[in-house]
Formats: sequence, C-alpha cells, structure tokens
Amino acid sequence: MKKTKMKLMLLCFVMVLACVFVGCGNKASSDNTQNDTQLQSTESTEVQEVVVETPGNKNLLTGLPTLTEEAIGKRPVAVMVNNVKASFPQYGIAEADIIFEIPVEGGSTRFMAMYGDYTQVPKVCSVRSCRMYFPEISEGFDAVYVNWGMSDAIRPYVNSLGLTHYEGAYNTGGLFARDTARQNAGMALEHTGYFNGPGLPEAMAKAEERTDIEADKKDTAFKFNEPEDVVKPTGDACTKVDIDFGVAEPTFTYDADTNTYLKQHNGKAQIDGVTGTQLAFTNVLVLECNIGAHPNGTHRDVRWIEGGAGYYVSNGAVQPITWTKDAIESRIKLFDADGNELKLNAGKSYIAINYPGDATFE
Repeated sequence: MKKTKMKLMLLCFVMVLACVFVGCGNKASSDNTQNDTQLQSTESTEVQEVVVETPGNKNLLTGLPTLTEEAIGKRPVAVMVNNVKASFPQYGIAEADIIFEIPVEGGSTRFMAMYGDYTQVPKVCSVRSCRMYFPEISEGFDAVYVNWGMSDAIRPYVNSLGLTHYEGAYNTGGLFARDTARQNAGMALEHTGYFNGPGLPEAMAKAEERTDIEADKKDTAFKFNEPEDVVKPTGDACTKVDIDFGVAEPTFTYDADTNTYLKQHNGKAQIDGVTGTQLAFTNVLVLECNIGAHPNGTHRDVRWIEGGAGYYVSNGAVQPITWTKDAIESRIKLFDADGNELKLNAGKSYIAINYPGDATFE
C-alpha cells in the first residue's frame, strides 16, 4: 500500500514538473511569435513608406497617358505668366496642364502655368515676376520654377527654398528673350518677355540639374478617375462659373460638346495667341483662402497653410469640397464632404485661389 502511495506521489510530481516546463515553453514560444509579428509589421511599414509606383506614361498633372518616353518619371515645370489686359494675347498657355490664378496687387491676378512633360514646354509669353506664394505651391509638385524678376524684399526667402530656378532677369540657361513683334507693336517692355520652353531639356542637362522627380511625388498630383470614367460631381448642375478677383473677373462657360469649361477674361474669350484656341478645362477648382497684406507692405499674403473650403466643377455640375496644404513641400490635397480624398476627372485643370465668397455657380 505504501509503495502504491509513493508511486502516485512520484507520478503527480512528474506531472507538475511537466506542466511547468510546457507552460514556460509556451510562453517563450508566444514571446518569440509576438516578436516575429512585430518585426514583420515594422518591416512591412518600412516598405510601404518608400515604395511609390510611377504610373507609366501617365501625365501626373492630368491623369492622361500623354507623356513622351523621355518625360516619364521627370519633374513638371511651372511658369509665371502675366494676366493683365495689356499683355494679351498670352501664348503657350493653351498647352498648360494646370493653370493657377491667384491675386496679386491691385485686384489683378497672375497665372502659374504648369506643364507635366518637361520636354514639351512651348514658348511662353509674357513671363512675369515671382510672388512668394507661387514657388511655395510649385514646390509641392517638385516643379522646375520659371519667372522673370522679383522684388528684392522676397528674393532671400525665395532663394532659401532651394528651387531649380530659371530666372529671366539673369537669362538663366539662355532661355529668355524679348518678342520683337510685340516690341514693334508698341507693347510695354514687361509684356514682351518669353521663355523658350523647347530649350529647357538641353539647358538642364548642360547645368546638370536634377530632372528625376522626387520619390514621394511619382504618383499623380491629384487623385484622378480613369480617362474612360467621366464622373459628375455630386452637387447641383453648373454650366457657368463667375469669379471676382477685383480687377480680373474670369468666367467659365460649360461646352457640352467637348465636356470642358471655356474661359473668358472680363467678358471676352481668353485666347492663346499662337494656337488661336480658347482656354478650356475639364476641371475648374475654386479654393477659398485667407488672403491678406504681406508684412512687406507691398504684396499679398496667401495663407495656404490654413487650408479652407472650395468648389469642384466638372462635367456640368459642382460640389463643395475642402482643401489642405500642410507644408511648402506638400501638395494641395482635395477632399469631399465626407472627408474622402476627391477624385478629379482626367484632363486639364484650372485652379483659382481666392478670397472666400467671391465666386458664383449657375
């Protein structure tokens, strides 16, 4: 009887030891599994942060497959263009993929015309001076920046941005000249300067400027629908847009045959002086912004860091949106009423950045 009891006690002791070792083994196994999972998660996160696919020959500014082979993965170009009546007709602007129109002094506006294919930039006239908020926007696209002149008050700041910068005042790259036909027609000197866009690739190669777009900018500038998927904005019908900048009052009229909005400037069609075509856009965006006087006492101060409300017009309709731009190197992002990133119809876009409440939609 005593032997049986001893055997039972010994058996119980062995079972207890076995449970302890198994438990420890399971804990070690669990810890190792958890560590492996965390490592895999970290590795996965690191991969997601650095991989951005270049979308073939898709123009990053329009979402259309129009890039030449030489321009795939390359930087866009942003050119400052005069937009006062005395400078009309401008030329080279009908070929722009995006045109920004933003107030300057006295109720006038200036264009920043953007081209997604740096090998296909035309001659552009008349090229005008910089305002500090334009390169702040172009930097979000990693664009090559082109202008003719700037105030000494802002030059140190603009230089600090580290732009790839072509400046007409110094004839950077030998790409700037005066249009003699305009001079002979009696146009003021400031309306005669042009940028020789076709010479840009050679000039950049000669200067050993970076042409490859930054890794985090290789996706499209905005979210786009596929070209065959033309989507109507979710709001009211809209066949006419009026924007009041002060002196400049652009109007956009919907053309159902081309599914574009045709631009007028102060009641007259805005025509490219070389192509003879009226400016036309698939998308019209009005982004409201807090705009005030700059501390230098001369220029406007566009406080884009605050973002704001806006409107997206396309395909015969309009919808309210919001927009943000978080930093100089950040792109403008567009959102619908539910906070989802907005998808634009593929094509050319006009973007007004203006005072709140100064646009009407019919």
